[in-house]
Amino acid sequence: MTAAVDIVTFGCRLNYVDSERLLREARAGTPESRGRERVIVNTCAVTSEATRQARQTIRRLNRERPAAEIIVAGCAARIEPESFSVMDGVARVLVEPGEARAESAAEGQTRAFLAVQNGCDHRCTFCIIPFGRGPSRSIAPAEVIAEARRLVDSGKREIVLTGVDLTSYAAEGAALGGLVRAVLRALPQLERLRLSSIDCIEADAELLDCMSAEPRLMPHLHLSLQAGDDLILKRMKRRHSRADAIGFCAALRAARPDIVFGADFIVGFPTETEEMFARTLALVEQCGLTHLHVFPFSPRPGTPAALMPQVNGVIVKERAARLRAAGEAALARHLDAQIGKTLRVLTEKGGMARAEDFTPLRTPGAEAGRMLDVRVTGHDGKALSGTSAEPA
Repeated sequence: MTAAVDIVTFGCRLNYVDSERLLREARAGTPESRGRERVIVNTCAVTSEATRQARQTIRRLNRERPAAEIIVAGCAARIEPESFSVMDGVARVLVEPGEARAESAAEGQTRAFLAVQNGCDHRCTFCIIPFGRGPSRSIAPAEVIAEARRLVDSGKREIVLTGVDLTSYAAEGAALGGLVRAVLRALPQLERLRLSSIDCIEADAELLDCMSAEPRLMPHLHLSLQAGDDLILKRMKRRHSRADAIGFCAALRAARPDIVFGADFIVGFPTETEEMFARTLALVEQCGLTHLHVFPFSPRPGTPAALMPQVNGVIVKERAARLRAAGEAALARHLDAQIGKTLRVLTEKGGMARAEDFTPLRTPGAEAGRMLDVRVTGHDGKALSGTSAEPA
């Protein structure tokens, strides 16, 4: 009898794709390994808190399931293998990043995440992920299309292209825009194609053209902005300026007026003053951002930013709260603007759905994986509500 293999995943969508592969490999292992109870902990190293949570989970698993073989994988495991290997209950630490190949992870019956790129060649001063993921490498378009076709044939109505540095995609002469166009042309039956987080300064001209000309490429982009002050951006070793971010959003909104932007921000980066933070805060309105991911700065050992003059932790938390409040207000304004509209949404598990621009909408009792036309009647500050027609 084959013993159970469980997995606990931390971090980004790419980690969830990796977890699908790790589970397949574990379940197809040697007869000896298949007879053991195993738990894989797929770690994240983007913040010290993420790594702390992984360690906490390993300790809890060792207490609750002492007979289980604990296997540690992911970015934190590759960066700090020795510190995980000495933890009680840990049988193995996987340190190889794995070969570049088209892999995917399904999210219920609705969508799938398809990894088309891995690793990063940049060295932002706050980021330790390149040490865990290795250099940038991309999947050939034919492999991406083949996996996308398999996902569509299995019933997925939406595919999200993902990667560590997605806009650095480059394979067989194609940049990300070329890949997007190739996928859409090869799979006319694919109803929705989405992109995960992108770097605005790397977006190629064909990608921008696709965003304006391809209705099946969803009008939502999540931008890796990190800050709105030019000196902080320089100290982060980012490659865009404040003006670049504002101009990018304005140009895309002019080309596709229904587009919605989200963004990642790091608050309290070393040397950040109140005036510098104010410029980041102002970027929410100047770029017309709707969905914010706000991270208090977390020094990662081995990165240049960890050696810079740090901002007081109390100030960092207060600034993070202010930026999150600005994001909540921006989201509320966006939700207000949807009232009275009829939106095409794709239902998810748990009575939720997503509009084309990624706005959440509550659909209690609706079966996952259906397209609904919903007339929006209100919202609760976080998600829309409305009345729907028959599912498609």
